[in-house]
Amino acid sequence: MKLYFRYMSILLKSQMEYRVSFILLSIGQFFVPFLIFVSIFLLFERFPNIGGWSLYEVALCYSVIHISFSLSECFARGFDSFSSIIINGDFDRILVRPQSTILQVLGSKFEFTRIGRLSQSIIVLIYSISNLTIAWDIYKIITLILMIISGIFIFTGIYMLGAALCFWTTEGLEVINIFTDGGREMSQYPLNIYKEWVRKFFTFVIPFGTVNYLPLMFILDKIKGNSFKYMLTPLYGIIFIIPCVMIWNIGVKHYKSTGS
Repeated sequence: MKLYFRYMSILLKSQMEYRVSFILLSIGQFFVPFLIFVSIFLLFERFPNIGGWSLYEVALCYSVIHISFSLSECFARGFDSFSSIIINGDFDRILVRPQSTILQVLGSKFEFTRIGRLSQSIIVLIYSISNLTIAWDIYKIITLILMIISGIFIFTGIYMLGAALCFWTTEGLEVINIFTDGGREMSQYPLNIYKEWVRKFFTFVIPFGTVNYLPLMFILDKIKGNSFKYMLTPLYGIIFIIPCVMIWNIGVKHYKSTGS
């Protein structure tokens, strides 16, 4: 981890050399998801609720997924741009270093301008919580923290899967964006508003449902009986990273240099 923080420090200093550019990009990152939230707000001006969920409940769902997405974009962006590392032949250099390939790829790029998106999401989180009457206790606080951590692991895992495909295709495949950007757009609403096959896919295949919909049922007291299993569902999202790491390691073993 010492090396990871060293990478982070170096790239932060590098990006801060162009402060005006950094500030403008951060402001831009603030307004992109802000406009998405405005569209949700206007939607609820037309309809009092969607699938039994109020504006503030959807806002809580939205904020959790966008906080997770912004943090994973900031700290796992190296995987998203991994195809350039393959094409330039830089992965050959990574392989001969006595450090984990995952750690080195993670440390190859950080997008600190995502602080704009993160700030906007935190504001929406505060806005939603302040307008909801939630009986907070230690279990619900832990669940909320686990939801954000779980989302970070899922998005990072998808980035890792996309990067692993580069071992066979060299170029990154845009289809991965269906699961990152598409998954983010789908899961900013509670999954019960979609058809059953969508709910099952984003629960059992790409487990976004375990990040917000199911644990939110626990936090918002929308379930009766044993709610403990709903509290633990974010852990399934964290476990999602294990098969992603395994596929990455398989890809590393089958890597053939482009000769660049």
